[in-house]
Amino acid sequence: MKIHESAENYLETILILRERKGNVRSIDIVNELSYSKPSVSIAMKHLRENGYVNMDSDGSLTLTPAGEEIAARMYERHQMLTGWLVSIGVDEEIASEDACRIEHVISDESFEAIKAFAQKE
Repeated sequence: MKIHESAENYLETILILRERKGNVRSIDIVNELSYSKPSVSIAMKHLRENGYVNMDSDGSLTLTPAGEEIAARMYERHQMLTGWLVSIGVDEEIASEDACRIEHVISDESFEAIKAFAQKE
Protein backbone atom coordinates (compact mmCIF):
# COMPACT_ATOMS: atom_id res chain seq x y z
CA MET A 1 0.00 0.00 0.00
CA LYS A 2 1.29 3.46 -0.92
CA ILE A 3 1.47 5.72 2.09
CA HIS A 4 1.01 9.46 1.75
CA GLU A 5 3.83 11.92 2.34
CA SER A 6 2.00 13.45 5.30
CA ALA A 7 1.72 10.03 6.97
CA GLU A 8 5.43 9.44 6.39
CA ASN A 9 6.14 12.80 8.05
CA TYR A 10 4.00 11.95 11.07
CA LEU A 11 5.68 8.56 11.48
CA GLU A 12 9.14 10.08 11.16
CA THR A 13 8.19 12.75 13.72
CA ILE A 14 7.02 10.10 16.19
CA LEU A 15 10.36 8.32 15.78
CA ILE A 16 12.35 11.53 16.30
CA LEU A 17 10.30 12.53 19.34
CA ARG A 18 10.64 9.05 20.83
CA GLU A 19 14.42 9.29 20.47
CA ARG A 20 14.43 12.76 22.00
CA LYS A 21 12.02 12.30 24.90
CA GLY A 22 10.96 8.67 25.17
CA ASN A 23 7.20 8.92 25.52
CA VAL A 24 5.26 10.51 22.65
CA ARG A 25 1.74 11.91 22.79
CA SER A 26 -0.30 13.71 20.17
CA ILE A 27 0.34 17.08 21.82
CA ASP A 28 4.07 16.55 21.28
CA ILE A 29 3.43 16.21 17.56
CA VAL A 30 1.25 19.34 17.62
CA ASN A 31 4.10 21.27 19.23
CA GLU A 32 6.82 19.82 17.02
CA LEU A 33 5.08 20.38 13.69
CA SER A 34 2.97 23.42 14.64
CA TYR A 35 -0.17 21.68 13.39
CA SER A 36 -3.60 22.02 14.96
CA LYS A 37 -4.76 19.53 17.55
CA PRO A 38 -7.71 18.39 15.38
CA SER A 39 -5.41 17.77 12.38
CA VAL A 40 -3.03 15.66 14.43
CA SER A 41 -5.91 13.80 16.07
CA ILE A 42 -7.39 12.88 12.68
CA ALA A 43 -3.98 11.84 11.37
CA MET A 44 -3.32 9.62 14.41
CA LYS A 45 -6.74 8.00 13.95
CA HIS A 46 -5.90 7.16 10.33
CA LEU A 47 -2.45 5.88 11.26
CA ARG A 48 -4.00 3.65 13.96
CA GLU A 49 -6.67 2.36 11.58
CA ASN A 50 -4.03 1.52 8.98
CA GLY A 51 -1.84 -0.33 11.47
CA TYR A 52 1.10 2.09 11.73
CA VAL A 53 0.58 3.45 15.25
CA ASN A 54 -0.80 2.20 18.55
CA MET A 55 -2.16 4.42 21.31
CA ASP A 56 -2.44 3.22 24.88
CA SER A 57 -5.02 4.31 27.45
CA ASP A 58 -2.74 7.18 28.57
CA GLY A 59 -2.53 8.56 25.03
CA SER A 60 1.06 7.43 24.48
CA LEU A 61 1.85 6.65 20.87
CA THR A 62 4.03 3.78 19.71
CA LEU A 63 4.96 2.74 16.22
CA THR A 64 3.92 -0.70 15.03
CA PRO A 65 6.55 -2.72 13.15
CA ALA A 66 5.11 -1.39 9.86
CA GLY A 67 5.16 2.18 11.17
CA GLU A 68 8.68 1.74 12.54
CA GLU A 69 9.93 0.51 9.17
CA ILE A 70 8.55 3.54 7.32
CA ALA A 71 9.71 6.00 9.97
CA ALA A 72 13.23 4.56 10.02
CA ARG A 73 13.43 4.66 6.21
CA MET A 74 12.34 8.30 6.09
CA TYR A 75 14.68 9.29 8.91
CA GLU A 76 17.65 7.56 7.29
CA ARG A 77 16.90 9.31 4.00
CA HIS A 78 16.51 12.67 5.71
CA GLN A 79 19.74 12.36 7.68
CA MET A 80 21.81 11.08 4.77
CA LEU A 81 20.44 13.57 2.23
CA THR A 82 20.87 16.49 4.63
CA GLY A 83 24.45 15.51 5.37
CA TRP A 84 25.27 15.02 1.70
CA LEU A 85 23.77 18.37 0.69
CA VAL A 86 25.70 20.12 3.46
CA SER A 87 28.90 18.38 2.33
CA ILE A 88 28.52 19.84 -1.15
CA GLY A 89 28.04 23.35 0.20
CA VAL A 90 24.32 23.78 0.84
CA ASP A 91 23.35 25.76 3.96
CA GLU A 92 22.30 23.33 6.71
CA GLU A 93 18.78 24.73 7.12
CA ILE A 94 18.13 24.69 3.37
CA ALA A 95 19.68 21.22 3.11
CA SER A 96 17.31 19.91 5.80
CA GLU A 97 14.27 21.48 4.14
CA ASP A 98 15.24 20.10 0.73
CA ALA A 99 15.99 16.66 2.17
CA CYS A 100 12.52 16.63 3.73
CA ARG A 101 10.97 17.07 0.31
CA ILE A 102 13.34 14.75 -1.55
CA GLU A 103 13.06 11.87 0.92
CA HIS A 104 9.44 11.24 -0.05
CA VAL A 105 9.79 11.16 -3.81
CA ILE A 106 13.20 9.64 -4.49
CA SER A 107 13.21 6.02 -5.65
CA ASP A 108 14.95 3.35 -3.60
CA GLU A 109 17.39 2.84 -6.49
CA SER A 110 18.37 6.52 -6.69
CA PHE A 111 18.63 6.85 -2.92
CA GLU A 112 20.90 3.82 -2.64
CA ALA A 113 23.10 5.16 -5.46
CA ILE A 114 23.42 8.58 -3.76
CA LYS A 115 24.09 6.89 -0.43
CA ALA A 116 26.84 4.70 -1.94
CA PHE A 117 28.37 7.73 -3.69
CA ALA A 118 28.27 9.85 -0.53
CA GLN A 119 29.95 7.10 1.50
CA LYS A 120 32.88 6.98 -0.98
CA GLU A 121 33.66 10.69 -0.50
